[in-house]
Amino acid sequence: MSHGNARLTFHGRRTIVERVLHQRRPRSHVAAEMGVSRQCVSRWIARYRSEGEHGLHDRSSRPHTSPARTPTRTEAQVVALRERQRRGQDWIGPELGIPARTVSRILRRHQMPYLRELDPLTGAPIRASKTTAVRYERDRPGELVHMDVKKIGRIPEGGGWRAHGRAARDRDRTRTIGFDFVHSLVDDHSRLAYSEVLPDEKGPTCAGFLHRAAGYFAHHGIGRIERVMTDNAWAYKYSLREVIAALGARQVFIKPHCPWQNGKVERLNRTLQTEWAYRQVFTSNHDRTAALAPWIEHYNTRRRHSALAGLPPISRLSPT
Repeated sequence: MSHGNARLTFHGRRTIVERVLHQRRPRSHVAAEMGVSRQCVSRWIARYRSEGEHGLHDRSSRPHTSPARTPTRTEAQVVALRERQRRGQDWIGPELGIPARTVSRILRRHQMPYLRELDPLTGAPIRASKTTAVRYERDRPGELVHMDVKKIGRIPEGGGWRAHGRAARDRDRTRTIGFDFVHSLVDDHSRLAYSEVLPDEKGPTCAGFLHRAAGYFAHHGIGRIERVMTDNAWAYKYSLREVIAALGARQVFIKPHCPWQNGKVERLNRTLQTEWAYRQVFTSNHDRTAALAPWIEHYNTRRRHSALAGLPPISRLSPT
């Protein structure tokens, strides 16, 4: 894993060395290909010559010394006062004679929970934060499915700015192209996914999609859907009732303004963008739409999923 602010990975740095030192190519040409400056190329060449391949790895950006860092004794006092009094940085800071911001940094460094997550009487953590290491997963396929819509811009005939450059985008800014609506359904247990590109996100469109998605799931071994989780969009609240009743399922809604509760389909939306919609240059909207079904098949049957120990979603379903 490369440094969060690094422009190049270790592989990219090694590519620079290969092209400049072994292929004898001009540094300016290599810099343009890699999307970095000539100074950046020269820096990695110099580090390779002095340290070898080991010098291409990331180095810690932490300073060797931190003379202005808060003393360890003061940090211990901050932590002890927080645990004993359960007060915030605006109270602890003046008590110890240090800035409130410094207290906040010390608390984060020692991974102290926020006061809002603690029981005010006992100080025990009683609430989970938005970001948590605990990931839930339903026990069986079909127990819970996640449904959502992702809106993406349509591609004009002949290709958009990704095919012809940003100058073409600026020239055609006055044209109204519109959007496609990618409807998706994901099974919580197996991560089996189904998506369609549809012209809108109105109630009848959403209901029709859910009916077809349920058929797709049934064909892949998920014979019954028990619960359908959606956000609070009007089309979901009032137009899915008949379809959900016909499936023998129950609809559940996420808390307003908490999209992470529908996180599995939100993550699929991101993967759709990076691996299908924008992975290659399409010259027409029809070509991109036609590429969705093969990609979904690849996603379900071949693409490795980190939450499934490197296996595809189909590995968790019984053969049909």
